[in-house]
Amino acid sequence: MPAVRYLVDDVDASLPTYQALGFELAKRWGPPFAILTRDGMELWLSGPGTSAAQILEDGSRPLPGNGWNRIVVIVSEMESMIEQARAAGATLRNGPISGPGGAQALIADPSGNVIELFQPKAE
Repeated sequence: MPAVRYLVDDVDASLPTYQALGFELAKRWGPPFAILTRDGMELWLSGPGTSAAQILEDGSRPLPGNGWNRIVVIVSEMESMIEQARAAGATLRNGPISGPGGAQALIADPSGNVIELFQPKAE
C-alpha cells in the first residue's frame, strides 16, 4: 500500500482534520505516531519523538509544512468538504480555483501541512 508521511506538531491536534476528509485511524503507536487510511493509501502522521522528526547529521531539523508537496484528496462536494475540514481545525490557504480539469482548494492541517482538495470537472 502506498504511504505518505507528514510531520506534524501534534498528532492529536491533526487527527480531526484528516478524519473530516474521510481518513480512518488504522494504527496508533503512542502519542507521537498514527497511521490513517483512505482509498488504498496510508498517511503516516509523525509527531515530535518519532524517528522521522529527529535532528539530522548535518544539524537540520525536519519540520512540518515547509514545502508545496501535498496529498490530493478527490472530492465531489468542494464547499462542504472545506467547511468540514475547517470545523475540524484546518485553515483554507486558497481557493477554490478552477482549471481545465476541475477545481482545487488548498487547506492546511494544524501543523501547516498542505492538503489539496480536488473536484474533477463533470464529464
